Amino acid sequence: MEKTQVYLRKEELAALRAAAVRSGCSVAELVRDAVRKVVLKPPATGPVALWDGEPKRRSVEHDSVHDET
Repeated sequence: MEKTQVYLRKEELAALRAAAVRSGCSVAELVRDAVRKVVLKPPATGPVALWDGEPKRRSVEHDSVHDET
């Protein structure tokens, strides 16, 4: 591993430190993880989801979206 320095705005560093506290990881580990996920991520293969997070309903309930007003 090599050491490097990064300049961040105050609000970026504050958000990064808060995320580190919440996750129980160090700021450095969060930065390394972000680099792996964003810069070094492998190209997508196969189906790709169009949303992020848990589905709100099951596939058999797909028409229920029209019942909501």
